[in-house]
Amino acid sequence: MTEVVAVTAISGKGFVGDVSFGRKSRQVLLIDLETLDNFGIRPGDVRENVTLEAFELSALSPNDELTIGETLLAVTGDCEPCSMLDDLQAGLSADIRGRRGILARVIRGGELKVGDSISFARSEPAASAPRGAVPR
Repeated sequence: MTEVVAVTAISGKGFVGDVSFGRKSRQVLLIDLETLDNFGIRPGDVRENVTLEAFELSALSPNDELTIGETLLAVTGDCEPCSMLDDLQAGLSADIRGRRGILARVIRGGELKVGDSISFARSEPAASAPRGAVPR
């Protein structure tokens, strides 16, 4: 991983130059600095694309939207730890489960820069079907 001060996001693709560019759900991995600090690992070690500071990632649910700089991201879910993490620290893949970060896809592309503000919007719950109706 190479630290950069700005990156270009492309709608439906991810970050230009990233190994995950073009994937459907695993376009962007976000993790918070506090989690990295708790495990004694540096930004980039777990191959995240964006490291956030003072932002509660655990409060996010699938389809919630994050605006960071010019970009709009939609949360797709938690990132499951892989065995590669055990190369950093023995047992890390098990220890970090549930805190590995969140995956998102790019809804609106643009530039994302270090220090950009972050806001999020909760996804609307799906409307329930009328009683007796069969969704198709």
